[in-house]
Amino acid sequence: MQLKIMPKKKRLSTGRVPLILLLCQVISALEVPLDSKLLEDLVQPPTITQQSPKDYIIDPRENIVIQCEAKGKPPPSFSWTRNGTHFDIDKDPLVTMKPGSGTLVINIMSEGKAETYEGVYQCTARNERGAAVSNNIVVRPSRSPLWTKEKLEPIILRNGQSLVLPCRPPVGLPPPIIFWMDNSFQRLPQSERVSQGLNGDLYFSNVLPEDTREDYICYARFNHTQTIQQKQPISVKVISAKSSRERPPTFLTPEGNASNKEELRGNVLSLECIAEGLPTPIIYWIKEDGTLPMNRTFYKNFKKTLQITHVSEADSGNYQCIAKNSLGAIHHTISVTVKAAPYWIMAPQNLVLSPGEDGSLICRANGNPKPRISWLTNGVPIEIAPDDPSRKIDGDTIIFSNVQERSSAVYQCNASNEYGYLLANAFVNVLAEPPRILTSANTLYQVIANRPALLECAFFGSPLPTIEWFKGAKGSALHEDIYVLHENGTLEIPVAQKDSTGTYTCVARNKLGMAKNEVHLEIKDPTRIIKQPEYAVVQRGSTVSFECKVKHDHTLIPTVMWLKDNGELPNDERFTIDKDHLVVADVIDDDGGTYTCVANTTLDNVSASAVLSVVAPTPTPAPIYDAPNPPFDLELTNQLDKSVQLSWTPGDDNNSPITKFIIEYEDAMHEAGLWHHQTEVPGTQTTAQLKLSPYVNYSFRVMAVNGIGSSLPSEASEQYFTKAAEPDKNPTAVEGLGSEPDNLVITWKPLNGFDSNGPGLQYKVSWRQKDGDDEWTSVVVANVSKYIVSGTPTFVPYLIKVQALNDVGFAPEPAVVMGHSGEDLPMVAPGNVRVNVVNSTLAEVHWDPVPLKSIRGHLQGYRIYYWKAQSSSKRHRRHVEKKILTFQGSKTHGMLPGLEPFSHYTLNVRVVNGKGEGPASLDRVFHTPEGVPSAPSSLKISNPTLDSLTLEWDPPSHPNGILTEYTLKYQPINSTHELGPLVDLKIPANKTRWTLKNLNVSTRYKFYFYAQTAAGSGSQITEEAVTNVDEAGILPPDVGAGKAMASRQVDIATQGWFIGLMCAVALLILILLIVCFIRRNKGGKYPVKEKEDAHADPEIQPMKEDDGTFGEYSDAEDHKPLKKGSRTPSDRTVKKEDSDDSLVDYGEGVNGQFNEDGSFIGQYSGKKEKEPAEGNESSEAPSPVNAMNSFV
Repeated sequence: MQLKIMPKKKRLSTGRVPLILLLCQVISALEVPLDSKLLEDLVQPPTITQQSPKDYIIDPRENIVIQCEAKGKPPPSFSWTRNGTHFDIDKDPLVTMKPGSGTLVINIMSEGKAETYEGVYQCTARNERGAAVSNNIVVRPSRSPLWTKEKLEPIILRNGQSLVLPCRPPVGLPPPIIFWMDNSFQRLPQSERVSQGLNGDLYFSNVLPEDTREDYICYARFNHTQTIQQKQPISVKVISAKSSRERPPTFLTPEGNASNKEELRGNVLSLECIAEGLPTPIIYWIKEDGTLPMNRTFYKNFKKTLQITHVSEADSGNYQCIAKNSLGAIHHTISVTVKAAPYWIMAPQNLVLSPGEDGSLICRANGNPKPRISWLTNGVPIEIAPDDPSRKIDGDTIIFSNVQERSSAVYQCNASNEYGYLLANAFVNVLAEPPRILTSANTLYQVIANRPALLECAFFGSPLPTIEWFKGAKGSALHEDIYVLHENGTLEIPVAQKDSTGTYTCVARNKLGMAKNEVHLEIKDPTRIIKQPEYAVVQRGSTVSFECKVKHDHTLIPTVMWLKDNGELPNDERFTIDKDHLVVADVIDDDGGTYTCVANTTLDNVSASAVLSVVAPTPTPAPIYDAPNPPFDLELTNQLDKSVQLSWTPGDDNNSPITKFIIEYEDAMHEAGLWHHQTEVPGTQTTAQLKLSPYVNYSFRVMAVNGIGSSLPSEASEQYFTKAAEPDKNPTAVEGLGSEPDNLVITWKPLNGFDSNGPGLQYKVSWRQKDGDDEWTSVVVANVSKYIVSGTPTFVPYLIKVQALNDVGFAPEPAVVMGHSGEDLPMVAPGNVRVNVVNSTLAEVHWDPVPLKSIRGHLQGYRIYYWKAQSSSKRHRRHVEKKILTFQGSKTHGMLPGLEPFSHYTLNVRVVNGKGEGPASLDRVFHTPEGVPSAPSSLKISNPTLDSLTLEWDPPSHPNGILTEYTLKYQPINSTHELGPLVDLKIPANKTRWTLKNLNVSTRYKFYFYAQTAAGSGSQITEEAVTNVDEAGILPPDVGAGKAMASRQVDIATQGWFIGLMCAVALLILILLIVCFIRRNKGGKYPVKEKEDAHADPEIQPMKEDDGTFGEYSDAEDHKPLKKGSRTPSDRTVKKEDSDDSLVDYGEGVNGQFNEDGSFIGQYSGKKEKEPAEGNESSEAPSPVNAMNSFV
C-alpha cells in the first residue's frame, strides 16, 4: 500500500470505510411479482400458475374439477376448448367456473355420468396484454372392471415340476396392482423358487408337496377408486414322487434367447428373467460392453428383476440375464432402446423490456426422436397471427428489437414428438418502470456463525435493474469472493463470521431510477456442549452424575433436555436435573443405557451422549493427588478488533482444587515460538476476556494451577489474526542534533513489530524552525531510526515531531520536541578580560560573556589558557607548557589556583560550544607576589671534629621570591634522649656553607634549617649529626649525613683502660637493650616525637587557605605527577623536588572535581611540617653506638 502525505488535509480513517459489495448478474428474464402494492399500477400479461395434469384420470364417483389458475394485471378472463372446439360452459348447467379463476367444476354427483365429459380440454387466460394457454388436459374416468367368470380346473402335478399360475387381471384405468393371497388375506410366501412376475403371474421353478393348497387367489387393487377385485381361487395338488429327476435351467419368461425392450427417458427400466429347473436356478445380470450404473441399479424379486432408475439414452444396450444351477446355465439377451419424450434444454422465460430495448425468447428441447418446435402467440399459431415488425423468428428463437408497448404478448412454445409434447408460455411485457424493492425494510436475519447467511432483496424494474449490496455506510464498490449474488437479488454469505454482523443495503438501479432497502444481520455463536457427559461405570446403589455444560450465544436462550435410550427419562424421583447435571441416585441395573443431552435454541441444536454401565460394588482405591491435567477445548468467541473471549474446559484436578488459570499468548507473525504471559484468572473461572493488539496473529494456551503444582500447557487455540489498525503510539527518544553546521539529524527509537499494529510501518518526520512562521515540512520514511535534514542554518532551534503510520492510518498526533541544527565554532572571543591576583598562588579572572548568536552552538562554558613566562635559561624549549581550566555554563569569572609565587603569567579566555573552542581573547599578563620558599633542596653535614660541624646546603628549588636569609636552629640530644636548649642562628642568603664551632665533644645534634623571603619562612629540612669522640673520630654507622673523619689517628686497641671501658659499655648496652625490649612490648614509646611537637618553632606557621572559585584543571601538554623524594638519601642529603602549592596536592590530579557553578571541590592546602621545639628527640630508635657516644 502506498500512502501519500497530504498536509493540511484530514485523512479518512480506513476503519470507517464501509465494505461495499457490487454484485451484478445478468438475469435472462424477470417475472413480475404478485405484490399487491406493485400490481395496483403495473400491467402484466397472463401467466398460468396452476393447471391439471396432462393425463387427468378422475374418480367417477366425485365431481370433476379441472384446474386453471392464472395471474396478470388486469386480472385475466378465462375460456375453454373441448376436443379442439369452444366449450360454452353457460349452456351446461352442471358446469361452473370458480369466481376469479378458470377452474371448472362439473357436478356429476347429482346427475350425469363421468364418461359424458371425457375428452381433451384446454384453458385460455386473456387480458389486454395477451393470452396464455394451458396444456391439453386429457380427462378420463378411472375404471376398475371385474374379472370375467371362468371355471378353473384343479392343477395336479408331480414333485419337482415347474408351474405358472396365470392372473390375467382385467384392463383398468390406471392399471391395477397385483398380489397373491389366500382366503385369510395372508400374502403367499415367495422365494427364489416361488415368485410373482411383472405381469402378475405366479411362477414356480419347481414345486414341492407343501405347495399343495386350494386357495391361490390373485387380487387386483385399483388405487384410484380404492377397490380390490378378486380372481377365482386356483387349486394345486403336488403328488410326491420317490425321486425327482434334476434338470438344467430353462426360462419361463421371457421366451427364447433374445427379446427387445423399449423405455422412455426418465422412467424406471425393469427387466425380468424367471427360470425353472431343479435345483432352483440362481439369476445373474450383466450389461454387454459396459457396466451397470452405480447408485441407479437395483435388484428386485430375488434378483429376477433388474431395475435402473432415471434411465437415459446412455442406458441403451444389450443386457444379459444368466440362469444357473448345478447342471448348467442358460442366458437371455434383452436389447434395450431408450426413447425420450421432449424435455427442456432451455424453456422460454418471461421477458420484461422497456421501450426501445432488444431481447429474445429461446425455446430449446430435446428428445428421441428430436422434437419439432412450433411457436404460437396468444394461443394462435404464429404463422397466422398478426404481424409484428419488432420480432423475427429464427427456429427455436424469437428475436425482438426496438420493442414498443404494442409488442406485449404471450408466446407459446410447443415441442412435440411421437412420445409426447411440451408447452410453455412466456410473455413479452414492454414496461418502463423504475426499480422497486419488494423485501420488507429493516428485516433482521439471525444466523449461526460458520453457516450460510441469505439476505433477501426481491426486486422489480424495467429495464432490468442491476443489484448492488453494501455493508455499513455507502461507499465505493468492492468485489469480494466470499459473497454470492443469486438471480433473485438474494445475497449469500456462504460462511458467515462474527465480522459479518452489520447493516446491509441492497440497491437496485436502472436508467429510470434507484431504490434501496436495509436489512440487518446478526451472527450468533454456535451452541456447543463444552463439557460432554462421559462414559461411566458405577456400582449398584451408588450415585452417578452426567455433566452437560452448554455454551451458547448470550442472546439465545437454550433449553436442555435429557433422554435415555432416545426416549424420555423414567418418571422416577431418583432422576434429578439441575443446570448442568443429570444425577441418578441409588442406581439399579435397569438404569444402564445411553443418556443423551440435547441443547436447543431457536437457531440450532446439539447433542452428546454417554453410556452408563452398572456393575457390582468393588473396593474404592485411595485418591491420588497430583498437579491438574491441562485444560482442553479452547475456543475463541466474541472476536472483536481488540478483544476476544477465550473459554476452555478444565482438565481433571487430580483431587486438589484448581486455584487459578494462567493464560499465555504467542505472536506467530512477529515472535513465533515465544510464549508471553497474558493474564491470570481464578480457578473457578473458565472464560476470560482478553485485550488484544491489532495486526497480531494470536494463539493462546492455558495452564491450570493447584496446590500441588502447575499443569502442562493446553493445546494451542486456533489462531486469531486481529485486524490491522493505525498505530496507537509513536516513536520515543526523539532528538534533533546536527552533525554538521548545515544539517539537522533527527533520530528516534523505532516501534517494534508488536506495536506496529499493521503492515507497512513508516514514520512521518516533520520539522520547522521554532522562531519562524514556516509551515511544517514532512517526509515519510521507511522503518528506520534516523533522518537527516540538509541545508539548515547553523544552530537554529527546530520543532520536531515523528509520527508512526502504517497501511491503515496514522498514530495519534505526536509530541513536539525541540532540537537544534548543527553547531559551528564560535566566532567571537570573550572581551574585557580582567585578572585580580588574590595571593601568591591564587588569581581571580573576570570576562564579559560572548553573545549567544556568536556562540553558534550549545554553550559548554569558558576555557582559560594560562602559562608561566619562561626564564632566559628555558627559552630554548620549543613551546610553552600551558595549563587549562574550564568553567561550565555561562559563568563570567573563575579562580586560578596553584600558581607559583613571584612568577609572571599570561592568560587568555575562549568560549566553548559542542563543536569546539572559539578564538582566544587578547592575552592578559599578571604576576604573583612573593611567597614563602620551599625547603632547601639539600642539607649535608661534613667535616665533623671534636667540637665543630660543617653544614652545606643547596638553595630552595622554589624560592618563590627573593631570599633574605637562612635560619638554622639546633639543639643537642643527651644520653637519655632529652633535647637540650635550642640555638637560633641567622645566616645570610648568599651563603651555602656554614661551620659551627665550640660544640660539645661526642654529642649528637639535631638541626632545623629553612629559608626566608619577605613573605615569611619556608618549609624546614632537619638533620642530625655527632661530633667526634676524643681524637679517634668514631662515627656511629647509623648517622647518615656524610663521613666523619678523625683529625688524627691513635692506636688504643692495646690500652688496658680501653679494654675495661669496652666491657663496661657492652654490659650497659646489654642492659639498655633489655629495658628497651620490655618497654616496647608493653606498648610504651619514646618521648622524642612528643618533645619535638611540644617544642615546635613558633615562627613556622601553617599556610592559610585562600577562598576562591576554581575551574577544571588540565595541562596544555602531557604532565606527569611529581614524585616526592626520599626524606634521607644515602648521601645524607634531603631534596624536595616539587612545590607544596602543586595542584597534585589538591586531590584529583590534573583533572579536579568542580561544582556545577565551576567552583573547585575540596580545600586548597599545602603540606606543612611543624618545627620541633627545644628538647625534641628523633623519632628513630637510638642505636647502640649513639648510646655509647652519649655515655662517653
